[in-house]
Amino acid sequence: MRLFAFVIFSSLLLKQVSLVLGDVGTAASYGPPYIPTACDGNRAGQFPPGNLFVAVNEGLWDNGAACGRRYRIRCVSGNNRPCKGGSIDVKVVDSCPVSPCPNTLLMSNDAFAAISRFPRAKINIEYTQ
Repeated sequence: MRLFAFVIFSSLLLKQVSLVLGDVGTAASYGPPYIPTACDGNRAGQFPPGNLFVAVNEGLWDNGAACGRRYRIRCVSGNNRPCKGGSIDVKVVDSCPVSPCPNTLLMSNDAFAAISRFPRAKINIEYTQ
């Protein structure tokens, strides 16, 4: 009987816990002009289909080693429940234009709109490479 109670309790507890599989940070949108970028300058072909790209903060930038990296991003929270649900895959094309960067990622308008209902929001994200 004790084992049964433990199994039931454990399953209910695990249902309530959200496992984080990646890193957590913050994100906001940034708009055009997107070029020149720190990765590929004025080359228009650097942007992935759907314009799903980001600029990263100093920690992720890694002296330019971040260029071309791909991240899967999911909105997890923010003011007024901005998250749409689901995740998107983005490509790093730039470093944050200001230092220190106010967010972990600055997302293109199209990328941000794919995961947030509010274009000017600051959201909490989960991301994995």
